[in-house]
Amino acid sequence: MKYDVAIVGGGIAGASLAAEVAPHARVVVLEAEARAGYHSTGRSAAFWSESYGGPDIQPLTTASGPLLRDYLDPMGSLHIGRTDEGAAIDAFLKEFEGSGVELKAVDPHLMIPGLRAEWTLGVHEPSCEYIDVGRLHDDYLKAVKRAGGEITLSAGLVSAVHDGHWRIETRSGALAADILVNAAGAWADPVASACGVVPLGIQPYRRTIMQLKTDPAPPEGSPMIAHIGGSFYWKPEAGGRIWLSPHDEIACDPCDSQPEDIDVAIAIDRFEHVVDWRVEKLEHKWAGLRSFARDRLPVYGFDLAAPGFFWCVGQGGFGIQTAPAAARLAAAILLGQPADASVAGVDPGRYSPARFKR
Repeated sequence: MKYDVAIVGGGIAGASLAAEVAPHARVVVLEAEARAGYHSTGRSAAFWSESYGGPDIQPLTTASGPLLRDYLDPMGSLHIGRTDEGAAIDAFLKEFEGSGVELKAVDPHLMIPGLRAEWTLGVHEPSCEYIDVGRLHDDYLKAVKRAGGEITLSAGLVSAVHDGHWRIETRSGALAADILVNAAGAWADPVASACGVVPLGIQPYRRTIMQLKTDPAPPEGSPMIAHIGGSFYWKPEAGGRIWLSPHDEIACDPCDSQPEDIDVAIAIDRFEHVVDWRVEKLEHKWAGLRSFARDRLPVYGFDLAAPGFFWCVGQGGFGIQTAPAAARLAAAILLGQPADASVAGVDPGRYSPARFKR
């Protein structure tokens, strides 16, 4: 079979890009697993925060907000610090000056009942919202099919060779494509190597999350709570539960990541040093993979040395909240078309693979 574009990876990066490209080209998505989105996408903490990822990610997140409107629900976020972390709070406020992100210094004790005395600093980010990741990802896959694109499961890439176009071998058979897109997440570098392309140095990291039942339960309307020093975050969930993470980044090989008991214990210990709530039950725990380029920015664009090889990788932990804008930006580059007006304010150059010297 011959396609215009073959996209390796059916997670949020590959699915969203395919949905943007499929109306303009013959597209196939090659997913290694029996279910698309099994790894990072299916294990997301599921929130949209304009400050998450820093000021270089914020333009993509902000541009994605209106495009995600049907998938978001209000929550808000509170960034907290101990009395001696004032410099970190000040730096956080300064780096988003002029960005349009609403941030306001507040007394965190007015928003978190049971907060321990030393946590005196807070910054409220009211725009933070829940995001329905499963429905968003599923809608992208449906959009691909409606536009005539194909999604092939259990089709992990084995090898690919370029001889005018890409000849691709997968576990489900062979095909050809003019453009091969690497949207393989944690497997980005192995996929590049299998195509004879020099890897970028995309490093996967394990991130741990757990669901807890606490006494008391988080009050109605509670915001997400995040440490300004980056050592934990938690968000309220349905049924009075919370999702808690130690905000860990454990470098690892690409894999079906599983939570480690020590990381779960660390998270709960940190939580108990913030509020006087009692953890009644650890109900569920899981781990996902976050993948970063060396400068921690995503990579969208054609490889300079490999004809027809397109990178759509390095989305870190912000791939879902930036997916709509990132997909529109990447699709414009891939198709050689002007960018959609919704991403006109986003500079594609900052995410180009040309920034890496290999």
